[in-house]
Amino acid sequence: MKVLVLHGPNLNLLGTREPGVYGSETLEDVNRKISALADDLEMDVTFLQSNHEGVLIDRIHQAREDGTDAMIINPGGLTHTSVSLRDAIAGVGLPTVEVHISNIHARESFRQHSYIAPVAIGQICGLGSTGYLLALHGILAKIKK
Repeated sequence: MKVLVLHGPNLNLLGTREPGVYGSETLEDVNRKISALADDLEMDVTFLQSNHEGVLIDRIHQAREDGTDAMIINPGGLTHTSVSLRDAIAGVGLPTVEVHISNIHARESFRQHSYIAPVAIGQICGLGSTGYLLALHGILAKIKK
């Protein structure tokens, strides 16, 4: 099973950006944990982090053509602003899990709305990087069903 993991704007700053909110793990640490579990689950993962909405959208479009079976996305701030990202996910029709390191529902009111959630098979937030690991298990269960 081929899974695309997308990290949106500012996630390249993990480990240094607001560690009280996002923790001390770097993006590389998070990706290593995801890769290790994916290996155990016999999944092939590909990663992309971009601070640019169009780059993420282009990669989502490509996923439909390259054999990707499912996606995990932490859209960062685009969660709350990007109809275009939402439309790209809906347009490719791949099972997608939305992940957030912090609990977006317990933060500022502008962070509590997600354009992505309605087109995702699930949303995991507030569990730190463990949310990505739960997303892998969720995707595996959903696709095998």
